[in-house]
Amino acid sequence: MPQIASLIPTEADAYKLLEEWRWHGEPVCPHCGSINDHYELKPRDGVAKTNRGTPTQRRQWKCKDCRAKFSVLTKTIMHGTHIPIRTWVFVIFELCASKNGIAAREIERRYKLSPKSAWFMLHRIREAMANGSGDLFSGVVVADETWIGGTPKNRHAHKRVGSKQGKTDKTPVLTLVHSETGEVRSKVVANVSGKTLRSVIAEQARMEDTTLHTDDAGTYGTFGSELAGHHSVNHKAGEYVRDGVSTNKAENYFSQLKRSIDGTHHHVSREHLPRYLAEFDFRHSTHRLTDAARVDALMGRVVGRRLIYSDS
Repeated sequence: MPQIASLIPTEADAYKLLEEWRWHGEPVCPHCGSINDHYELKPRDGVAKTNRGTPTQRRQWKCKDCRAKFSVLTKTIMHGTHIPIRTWVFVIFELCASKNGIAAREIERRYKLSPKSAWFMLHRIREAMANGSGDLFSGVVVADETWIGGTPKNRHAHKRVGSKQGKTDKTPVLTLVHSETGEVRSKVVANVSGKTLRSVIAEQARMEDTTLHTDDAGTYGTFGSELAGHHSVNHKAGEYVRDGVSTNKAENYFSQLKRSIDGTHHHVSREHLPRYLAEFDFRHSTHRLTDAARVDALMGRVVGRRLIYSDS
């Protein structure tokens, strides 16, 4: 943070840093994709203003091809924001660098934002962190499930859900970890039946080219013949690694995920859990990168993912 603060002492510097992160030198028209065929718009009185008439240090450009105006914020998660860009830069860096994530209440306190603005801001950044490449896994993939939520027996009696019958209202999550690259992809699922797990795995991996490593859950065996290979370890028998087969990569991810949710956020609803998963997937998948490189990777995802409050 001290290094970032020294780079952007003013709002104008924050805009220039954001332009460097997004465009790497030459502005690109977000409307038609034209590169190096534009000019900067200069205010007549020397003071740029927003549509509301408020002075701003934002630089605005006009494309010579499509004649549309744009700035570094256009069609990004920051489109239309009223929060200072310096604050956006600081929060993006914090969320990328913080291993355990950061709570909206902390952002609210630290940057003097309203609770609504802090919460919405973090969700927009998480939206950018979600994987959208469309590339399918192949090779060795580790798959495992976990359940997110409080233990029923720890709740007040009137809030318990089937704790004596072994049932739970926790939210099931399936996680896939590519054994070679370490990339993580997690998804909230309705249940952990073989049909549901097969559907999610088929969305993320080429079944015929994927060798799946799992625990001894029988549900994976229902579609094992569709895979290039399926190997499992028997946790009930105390077997956790056998001939290179293990679910430890997924278990390690779950360990960090649950500690962070419990310690930082305390509670995450099922409705918003997918974005929190996207956040932890992104950081875990890029854990070999430096903080600066992780921010650079995130900036490659901010375009075309505008999120409005009613959809968040």
